[in-house]
Amino acid sequence: MFEHIPLRRRTVTALVAALGLLLALLSLQATPAHAAGKLTATFTSADNGPWWKGTYILRNDTDTAVTGWSLEFDLPAGVTIDSSYNGTVTTQDRHITAVNAHYNGTVAAHSTTEPYSYWFVATGPITAPTGCRINGDKCDGSADAPPGAPGGLKQTDVTARTASLSWTAATAGDFPVASYDILAGGKVLGTATAATTATVTGLTPATAYSFTVRAKDTRGNTSAGSPPLTVTTVDPATDTSPPTAPGALHSTATDSSSVTLAWTASKDNQRVAAYDIYRGATLATTVSGTTTTATIGGLSPSTSYTFTVKARDPADNASPASNTLTAKTDDIVGAGNYAKVGYFVQWGIYGRQYFVKNLQTSGAAAKLDIVNYAFANIDPNNLTCLNGVTKGTTADPEDPEQGTGAGDADADYTRPFSAAQSVDGVADDGWGKLRGNFNQLKKLKKLHPNLKIVVSLGGWTYSKYFSDVAASDAARKKFVSSCIDMYIKGNLPEYGGAGGPGTAAGIFDGFDIDWEWPGTGTGHPGNHYSPNDKNNLTLLLAEFRKQLDALGGSHRLLTAFTPADPQKIGDGWDLGKVFDSLDVANVQGYDFHGSGSDNSWEPNRTGHQANLYADEQDPYDFHFSADAAIKAYTDAGVEPRKLTLGIPFYGRGWQNVTDGGAAGEWQSAGGAAPGQFAEEAGTRGYSNLIGAYPTMTVHHDAQSVSTYGYTGNQWWSFDDTWSIGKKTAYVKDKGLLGVMVWEMSGDTPQGTLLGALDTGLK
Repeated sequence: MFEHIPLRRRTVTALVAALGLLLALLSLQATPAHAAGKLTATFTSADNGPWWKGTYILRNDTDTAVTGWSLEFDLPAGVTIDSSYNGTVTTQDRHITAVNAHYNGTVAAHSTTEPYSYWFVATGPITAPTGCRINGDKCDGSADAPPGAPGGLKQTDVTARTASLSWTAATAGDFPVASYDILAGGKVLGTATAATTATVTGLTPATAYSFTVRAKDTRGNTSAGSPPLTVTTVDPATDTSPPTAPGALHSTATDSSSVTLAWTASKDNQRVAAYDIYRGATLATTVSGTTTTATIGGLSPSTSYTFTVKARDPADNASPASNTLTAKTDDIVGAGNYAKVGYFVQWGIYGRQYFVKNLQTSGAAAKLDIVNYAFANIDPNNLTCLNGVTKGTTADPEDPEQGTGAGDADADYTRPFSAAQSVDGVADDGWGKLRGNFNQLKKLKKLHPNLKIVVSLGGWTYSKYFSDVAASDAARKKFVSSCIDMYIKGNLPEYGGAGGPGTAAGIFDGFDIDWEWPGTGTGHPGNHYSPNDKNNLTLLLAEFRKQLDALGGSHRLLTAFTPADPQKIGDGWDLGKVFDSLDVANVQGYDFHGSGSDNSWEPNRTGHQANLYADEQDPYDFHFSADAAIKAYTDAGVEPRKLTLGIPFYGRGWQNVTDGGAAGEWQSAGGAAPGQFAEEAGTRGYSNLIGAYPTMTVHHDAQSVSTYGYTGNQWWSFDDTWSIGKKTAYVKDKGLLGVMVWEMSGDTPQGTLLGALDTGLK
């Protein structure tokens, strides 16, 4: 029977058809991608008494039309722009960026933008701007000035297989120096970012190398090479005595993603050149021979690791290993604390009228640790993260194409919210590059700096192409890279006058993977799946972890929504491996029973949707419960502090329910009860449910820990403050990480349920 239980079906409501005149005008200004070709720009000025006019005439002297332009320049001191024409302007300090309007975006071959050139009204001294760039190139058409050549290249250390070098910094050209390439024999053997030192590895012993170094700026321009330096690696035959083993390996600090180690120094007849630190049998990092500490990052929370250290001399002789140390990382919230994770649904701003602001006014934002923004889709053609479209899902929940290509860039970052809908009471100006939910989340994080926000990929309707993006190494790398580019680096597709490079940077702290369901055909109709999904999911999560860690900086979260159904776990989740990558698994603790709009699930019998323990009266062959779901993970050896228990802030209901002497519990029914929304029969948010049926008799089943209500005709299963109190006590008793909520709009305006949850976890 398991394959007939959707276990958390989600349907995105239909999107609003139009935004009004303001957004219609904005959509006309969406900037096309730059075509091949090169423009120049000439500045002219005209004095008009109290103000002056500055004009940039763009010229195309090539044989190919250029479509799309972006003009950048810096205002001189004392000059202020009052208004601009024939282009959309953004300002950062004194740096101005003007993007073409819809009517002057194409500059024909051997033509100019006249009579619709970009111009501005300015006050202050009539002085030409500086630093003019058109589509990144100098406005006068001259080439970029590259960095100067690095100098002073010298050897600081050499072993049989490594050479350590240093040099003096290169002078910047038109752009700052971003990195240095270290070359030998015309091949790049190493790269240094910003630093003027590097150790080149993988060299051949007893071999002479001629090294040069060149600088590279932020635009990719490279300098001439430094004067060459010849370095000869050590001949191992000159020294065959290894160092002594490092001693007293111990941990000096841990956090959720790293362990800091220290040890006593080894001795050698020559010198110790380096220490190699191993995590299990894998080389984790190497430090110089004068250093006896190291921090190993990129680790998973609440996980035990074993470490050893070996010393190495210049002739590459390795010492015996140090003592073995086992160290455990912290969990993501710290000992004695409990995580509270809440889903915020993209489409809640429509029928639910639930805005990011509600997280603030209800007090939820101050209590939550993580907000999961649901959902982002997968591009069906490119197999990349999808945004920059507004395409609703179909009304038929059984349509295999229901979520294909769907998305809501309007809700995400285009829709301007009013002051009354805004977190800080300040309305969007309608012209900013970041509006919508994303801008509100940015404001929310400013008020709550410790709040983490992750973007949830997939969900019931958007999981169709997960199997495809996970199917090969190349596909995984491409997909993960696209998601990081869009949501971590913030490079949103331009849409409706919003978006563009870096516009969403700093909002999202990681990803939540909601693949429903790998390795099985029990997901949404039409979902792609394969018997290889289980292994490929493990590899996909590892690729997310690898690329997120490669960004550097603070640890980025990687979480997942995971099933309660043992069959779904067995088909799709390798519990012995996925937690090497995952920080948290949000275990489904609801949707055990229910009936949806199409009455194809369990329309003829009521049942608890989120009972904590198996109900002794449950007539079904398999007895679902939240406790059984958690045990499926902990019995497989999963660390409890990597698990949250899912709790619903909504109820599932049936109509035409007979009393049966049990107030409708496990009794005959006549299909799904009317829902909060017409397209979501059988489902109501908690606040809506108690408001719609104020005289409903509420029952608390102490044996199964389940709450249900009976009206004499309708029967509803839901969580309330009583059952949440029992479940939070369970979370603490079992040593779990915390609780996950689907989803926040179901709570009352005062945050009744989250308040009970927060109180229970203190």
